[in-house]
Amino acid sequence: MNFLQNWRKRHSTARGLAVAEAVREDPEGVAEVLSECELLRTRAWQSKLELDDSPGSLEALDQLPPRWRDDPEELPWLGNDAGLYLGTVIVRAVPGASWDVWPSGRPVVRLASGREIDVVDAGLSWATTGAPELFQVYAEASEA
Repeated sequence: MNFLQNWRKRHSTARGLAVAEAVREDPEGVAEVLSECELLRTRAWQSKLELDDSPGSLEALDQLPPRWRDDPEELPWLGNDAGLYLGTVIVRAVPGASWDVWPSGRPVVRLASGREIDVVDAGLSWATTGAPELFQVYAEASEA
């Protein structure tokens, strides 16, 4: 996340506070960085799946064979990307949803209701066990 690293260097504050301030100052820039999900997009493309940031792409990801589970080094990175992608879809598709950051620096999605979704945790769980399905998390967020 070069954007956030550069921002932190300029402002020399604690990590979590720096990320939270970046979200407030440039929410679109932060959203763009969080939506990159390069590893997940590469693995999806290798499976002939184009991730278009739509809810339907979450359903398609849920159907992929979990080959990443064979690589314990890649698993947490792919899970992190899956969570950030889930968050990207929610922010783009659910009215009033936005990125926020916990004091630890962990990105979460805040719904219009005020509820926060730890999308990174959901992505890691999905990558490791297959549950909850990414589309299920999206569907619950869209109902809130």
